[in-house]
Amino acid sequence: MSALEIAPVDPFDGATFEAWHDVYVRAERHGREELATPWALEELRVQLQEPTRSRRTVLLLGTVGGTAVVVGSVHLRLLDNLSHAEIDVHTAPEHRRRGHGSAMLARVEHVAREHGRTTLAAEAAWAYEVGPTGAGAPGLEFGRAHGYEMGLGDVMRVLALPVERELLDPLGVEAAARHAAYTLRSWVGPVPDDLVRSWAELSTTLMTEAPTGEMEREPEAVDLVALREGEEVSRRQGRTKYNTVALDADGTVVAYTDMVTTVHEPTRAYQWGTLVRRADRGHRLGLAVKVANLRLLQRETSGLERVVTWNAEVNDHMIGVNERLGFVPAERLGELQKRWA
Repeated sequence: MSALEIAPVDPFDGATFEAWHDVYVRAERHGREELATPWALEELRVQLQEPTRSRRTVLLLGTVGGTAVVVGSVHLRLLDNLSHAEIDVHTAPEHRRRGHGSAMLARVEHVAREHGRTTLAAEAAWAYEVGPTGAGAPGLEFGRAHGYEMGLGDVMRVLALPVERELLDPLGVEAAARHAAYTLRSWVGPVPDDLVRSWAELSTTLMTEAPTGEMEREPEAVDLVALREGEEVSRRQGRTKYNTVALDADGTVVAYTDMVTTVHEPTRAYQWGTLVRRADRGHRLGLAVKVANLRLLQRETSGLERVVTWNAEVNDHMIGVNERLGFVPAERLGELQKRWA
């Protein structure tokens, strides 16, 4: 029997890269079907072939006798969180229970160590009905067996589209009564130049302002060059972003929300961030920007069937907003962490 061989993946090597992606997608979809949200091949290819100043990704492919059986990835932030790495391991469904995942995880961790990373983050999904502890869920149990601890529990929620005006209009009116001192502004695509600084200053706090549980995270760097680079990468990936902000009297962004569509998934949109500046909470701004952004999305697109979002189990306020909009729980997600001295 051939031994497992693990090697880095060159994103310009079409055959190897596609073999990596095939294992990744099949592993992501196994047992989850349409709830899985893997990156499309061309989205990933664009990101990896032209690394930006803010991120680098290392891909690894494990083969047995020339057959791809397991894949791994190490995602490295380059401007902040320099002791952290986000890692993934995916084993082809027909090749599980043979030690390939454990071998790949060891190699992934070695790569992270080589880059000076001492805190690793990973994710595992399981059926909503299993409950928040994820007891017995294969991905979670695999992580725990290798020293990863649950840091934060999330829930995927799905919103069926379209959302009718009969629901959105009363919510918009309700919110408007509480935010008369603020102005809402919506647009499609990159952040306008007159907003980009305050947008970046607010959006880069999402990682630490949103519930973090036991996950160790540092604030993101405010870097406008990196922001514009990321927007250009998204454009080349075939993604379109829909944005709404709330502005104070000085024109500063104090609340934002954004959703993204992709040409590779014409029926699904993704809710990305939503955040209200701490000093401006209590004015229904979160509800206001989300209602306005749903109106924008539905006005500017056609063929969408649902919006997917994730919220921390403990984020009662945002969960409440999403449930009022019609989001329903679909799956659970565990954010896992492992630290080295």
